[in-house]
Amino acid sequence: MLRITGSQSSRFCDGVSRRGFLRMGALGLGGLGLPGLLKAESQQGAPGKKSIIMIFLPGGPPHQDMWDLKMNAPAEIRGEFRPIKTKVPGIEICELFPKMAAMMDKFSIIRSIVGSTGQHAADQCLTGRPTQNAPAGGWPSIGAIMSRMQGAGAPGVPSFVGLSPKMGHMPWADPGKCGFLGPSHSPFQPNGGGAGDLTLNNISLDRLNDRKSLLTSFDTLRRDVDASGMMNAMDAFQQQAMGVLTSSRLAEALNLDKEDKDVRARYGGGTMKCRDDGGPECPEQFLMARRLVEAGVRCVTLGFNRWDWHGQNFKQARAVFPQLDNGLTALVEDLHASGLDKEVSVVVWGEFGRTPQVNKDAGRDHWPRVSCAALACGGLRHGQVIGSTDRLGGEAMERPVDFQEVFATLYHSAGLDTKTATINDLNGRPRYLVDEQFKPMPELIG
Repeated sequence: MLRITGSQSSRFCDGVSRRGFLRMGALGLGGLGLPGLLKAESQQGAPGKKSIIMIFLPGGPPHQDMWDLKMNAPAEIRGEFRPIKTKVPGIEICELFPKMAAMMDKFSIIRSIVGSTGQHAADQCLTGRPTQNAPAGGWPSIGAIMSRMQGAGAPGVPSFVGLSPKMGHMPWADPGKCGFLGPSHSPFQPNGGGAGDLTLNNISLDRLNDRKSLLTSFDTLRRDVDASGMMNAMDAFQQQAMGVLTSSRLAEALNLDKEDKDVRARYGGGTMKCRDDGGPECPEQFLMARRLVEAGVRCVTLGFNRWDWHGQNFKQARAVFPQLDNGLTALVEDLHASGLDKEVSVVVWGEFGRTPQVNKDAGRDHWPRVSCAALACGGLRHGQVIGSTDRLGGEAMERPVDFQEVFATLYHSAGLDTKTATINDLNGRPRYLVDEQFKPMPELIG
């Protein structure tokens, strides 16, 4: 079982509690938790290989210190880091990302993400949309939509896995906030009780089948007085839960001990742990994400570190940037080596950027006007920078990119047509995966 331990009193600057960030969502197979998460919808697509890995940088990463350095700006704006050349002529990024620079032909950098609400809310990075004016139940996350539209990519694995800590502002932290698709499309969360529930704990398969038979008999009795038809549907849910429990596929994917120690070291090594301020240092999440998509998971989301750097921005960046550089490049390199670079899309981003001006505490504050993102794999066209910001890194100049344009591109790479695909909300109204004016980015799919 994977655990994160650390301080539970730390908060984001806007008061979001770190306690929820550190406590993982448990999943009990003794009840209906897993069957609910594995609910089979009648409109799911056929199994396939297309998957998405979304790496969320909670707190808001400093775009002008990472992939959009402003060396011609005044000292109080340009910061302490120097740019380095990359494998793609004309593209430069921060010196603390040397591995990414060496394989820039496998990445696309978007320097002009716009439309953030400016809050510590992961919703836009995970749903594409702000929470304002959302339909009843809220917008579903990309993993929930992948689960609903395509189902699991292989027998015995869930379609959606959330490796992220349970943050208070994440849309799946509470099943009631999973969006209008409901808890049946919530992620399996192995970082709580879920992974432990994958073992039979000395219960033989025969004994497990006896328990299943007893449950079936009890359900048959209840079905006699059930007028809603729910009990008939539960048979399918329980069957899927049994399939996961008695299959080794998911448990094998979650067991990092199966990986060579040199491979684990290349991703950053270490164990799931937290810094003193509550930020999770989990470089091996990248490795686990790779193993999960190899096993057939449709969507894996993870939250890496804590980026709310109102103070000591450059000191913290010197510790965190190399971790991201190691984990991200190892993931992308392995996806290419295994041939999954055409099947798995990777996106890295946070909820907003940071102020051009460095404050009195050597930090940068919230800046919703523009932020950045990195994409890799997915059969997309890489080795480019999309968009630009002004001389100070405060405003998008060329090619502003909305969150939903990125989502349209990710769905396109996963084989979903955003012009035609819809899902019904709680009122039975069909909803497009992204608003109709947003299309897949031509720079990436052309």
